[in-house]
Amino acid sequence: METYLEVRWHGRAQQGMVTAAKVLGEACLIAGKYVQAFPEFGPERMGAPVRAYNRISDAPIRLHSQVTNPRYVLIADPTLIGVAGVTDGAPDDAVFIVNSPKSAKEMRQELGLGGKSPKVYTLDASKISLETIGRLMPNTPLLGALAKTTGIVTLDALIGNFKENYSKKFPPKVIEGNVAAMRRAYEEVKGE
Repeated sequence: METYLEVRWHGRAQQGMVTAAKVLGEACLIAGKYVQAFPEFGPERMGAPVRAYNRISDAPIRLHSQVTNPRYVLIADPTLIGVAGVTDGAPDDAVFIVNSPKSAKEMRQELGLGGKSPKVYTLDASKISLETIGRLMPNTPLLGALAKTTGIVTLDALIGNFKENYSKKFPPKVIEGNVAAMRRAYEEVKGE
């Protein structure tokens, strides 16, 4: 039986979910893993719900479909809870990472998990991105939180990959802001 780590990203257009899945996939690829990173979105308009996916494995991946049973679920926009199926298919041992200033306990209730066993982590990725990048872009803070809470990839691997692949596309100030956002999220994420 083939085993994969599966990640599902929930956000809205222009929040960087597709880029976050790509950055995670690239960092895992550099670490010697087999990866898939792909988006799913409807009409391309600002603010429309977007999903992105990762599948990560130590062996070649032969499955080519959306992720339906994600072990890790990252939610960039908590207004999607209750309307976009963010908990759909998540197993009992799932890990939820939510962009919210609320506590993990409060988010557990909002997610409808009650006393179930999934782990829930929160961080104010919006605030972090505004203070480090200068705009609302919760994707890189969520990557930092993912590195801290899951062990899928190290923070250094994410940062190294981000610097290498995006320094040609963005000015140094943007790169530095995103790196600071990942580091700060790594330190500030809290969970239960």
